[in-house]
Amino acid sequence: MRFRVIDIETTGLVPPAEIIEIGCVDVVVEGGAITIEPPYSQLFRPLHGITPETMAVHHITERDFDDDTPVCSDALLFALVNRSPEPDVLVAHNCEFERRFISDFASNGLPWICTHKIALRVWPDAPRHSNQVLRYWRGLVLDAALAMPPHRAGPDAWVTAHLLTELLEGASVEDMVEWTSKPGKLPTITFGKHKGTRWPDVPADYLHWMTRQKDMNADAVFCANEEIARRNVG
Repeated sequence: MRFRVIDIETTGLVPPAEIIEIGCVDVVVEGGAITIEPPYSQLFRPLHGITPETMAVHHITERDFDDDTPVCSDALLFALVNRSPEPDVLVAHNCEFERRFISDFASNGLPWICTHKIALRVWPDAPRHSNQVLRYWRGLVLDAALAMPPHRAGPDAWVTAHLLTELLEGASVEDMVEWTSKPGKLPTITFGKHKGTRWPDVPADYLHWMTRQKDMNADAVFCANEEIARRNVG
């Protein structure tokens, strides 16, 4: 099975912001052995510029592009995402972000795995579940030439690829795809007077209150409903 780990850098959080870099790393599982192939990346020239605030995140500036740098398009993304040998599954850390910019056409309708959502379930005790925190919490020793700097597409995909190999020890591919299709399973409440409390210890009235709030985070509502159902069964 070939997993294609993807990371993108953009000029903003939602379209019409533009993709300005994509990085891909293949993780191949064959005969019980796992191979992580070298990363590849591509810059894209934005048509509408980059704000200083965005430059400060990934440090990609207008000087990184020239007249030969292509502008991102669905056709170019399709070619990069599905380059031979073709992947079976696409992977990203918080793939909801990537999927805002990579259309179903460009992804060729392939299933996605979100390593952030998987890590929430497999490693609930992690101090945080961001890419870089998990990297150091898991004690990954990575070649700096490939893993640095953070917030660049190739290095971030490289880190995610190594996290994926460890997550594969704790969950099946089928479970990963299913969990990705659901809201995130938060280990604890992340806000309010019960912040940091694990779901079994949250008062029932507070759980029911959460489910009635129209502006409540979808992950929190999912976890509240799941805990209510667990107690009802009990």
